[in-house]
Amino acid sequence: MTSSRPYLIRALYEWISDNDCTPYLLVNSEFDEVVVPTEYIEDGKIVLNISMGAVSGLELGDEVISFSARFSGKSNDIFVPIGSVLALYARENGQGMMFAEEEDGTEPPDDDSPTDTPPTRPSLRVVK
Repeated sequence: MTSSRPYLIRALYEWISDNDCTPYLLVNSEFDEVVVPTEYIEDGKIVLNISMGAVSGLELGDEVISFSARFSGKSNDIFVPIGSVLALYARENGQGMMFAEEEDGTEPPDDDSPTDTPPTRPSLRVVK
């Protein structure tokens, strides 16, 4: 199946906006192909305000989030691969969701994912 991350990001963005809150995006700026203003990066991460009033041309795609925003009065084109998104939350109350970090652009495996060895099943034994 495809990654659920872009679907969750779009749903959270809509939910946060519908509740008159400001959606903030926490991004791993060290992820490949991230384009953000480097002077605002702290500890390899950047927080971006992606509210409709703060950005223009916002696209929440399946592979990338892109938009234009002003930083200190200067317009910047922002490019954020979906795998670099660490969280989407409301500025006002912190409600939202954190995401696991990705290394190679793929979703981390679930703990319940099948393995190569079949699970052991309980069995009964005759006791004398």
